[in-house]
Amino acid sequence: MTHSCIHKIFVCIFIFHILSLLIIETDAKVPAVIVFGDSSVDAGNNNFIPTIARSNFQPYGRDFLGGKATGRFSNGRIPTDFISQAFGLKPTIPAYLDPNYNISDFAIGVTFASAGTGYDNATSDVLSVIPLWKELEYYKEYQEKLEAYQGKNKAKETISEALHMMSLGTNDFLENYYTLPNGRSSQYTIQQYEDFLIGIAGNFIKQIYSLGARKISLGGLPPMGCLPLERTTNFMSGSECLPEYNNVSLEFNDKLQKLTVKLNNELPGIKLVFSNPYFIFMDILRKPSNWGYEVASVACCATGLFEMGYACNRNNMFTCTDAAKYVFWDSFHPTEKTNHIIANYVVKHVLTQFLI
Repeated sequence: MTHSCIHKIFVCIFIFHILSLLIIETDAKVPAVIVFGDSSVDAGNNNFIPTIARSNFQPYGRDFLGGKATGRFSNGRIPTDFISQAFGLKPTIPAYLDPNYNISDFAIGVTFASAGTGYDNATSDVLSVIPLWKELEYYKEYQEKLEAYQGKNKAKETISEALHMMSLGTNDFLENYYTLPNGRSSQYTIQQYEDFLIGIAGNFIKQIYSLGARKISLGGLPPMGCLPLERTTNFMSGSECLPEYNNVSLEFNDKLQKLTVKLNNELPGIKLVFSNPYFIFMDILRKPSNWGYEVASVACCATGLFEMGYACNRNNMFTCTDAAKYVFWDSFHPTEKTNHIIANYVVKHVLTQFLI
């Protein structure tokens, strides 16, 4: 081999090494994904508290890695799992209360979310789940563990560079406001209740900001009136979507968008974005065949009309065989395929700026 050839090989190796360092640096722009919210992003925290709002049994998780029912309300992965993977991190984000994981896992991604919770403390009381203020307490505890694990300066850097995601609000309306006759609906008009929740959302963002969070995604509501559970109760109109609930989703999302603009102006150094799933979800529901679906109005599990949680059991003869043909897994939650589509949309149109 000539000297010239050897020289070229070493130059190529050196360039490859430099490129690999650049790739690593790019991937490290978001070192962790930290999640707050409800069943849309709960990876199993509810397994470890006394509540009926659980999904750690089959057929939940039947398409998850190893067919394991983790406590995710889906047949497989949830949106934040796909977002973590898109950011070059792990393909799943573990639940903070799961004893099978420790701070070395949580340093890359963690979810404090609890199925059935909301912005409003009264919402978490309905099914005895983790309220948002408690998720914040777990986050503070997590920061202490992270500091002990990474050292003070590194932990501070991890928190400031991590993507903090919030996904909740649906339960405040569907479990609380529209369901409990002597609850919030007797105290507030729907617009007043929206403003009440916006106030809580704003305060929560300010609190995690004060704890070092700088990159934050505020999640919007899906078209609530098109969930199978709501369509089932709308039999007088042929089980169509409920326009009233969809209008509330749009109205509330508009207020979340305005909150995002307001806080970006008020809080120095914050990068707050609004991740809105409404329109991509609506497009799937209106034109399911375009996305490869066969069924959009009812869910895969059991009859698909009203079942979720314990009513969604493996022995039900009606449960579909191929969840990928369905938009919804149970009467309240999307299938893994839908979660993947929505996550990809949010990454491409909103979250990609955190990788630049």
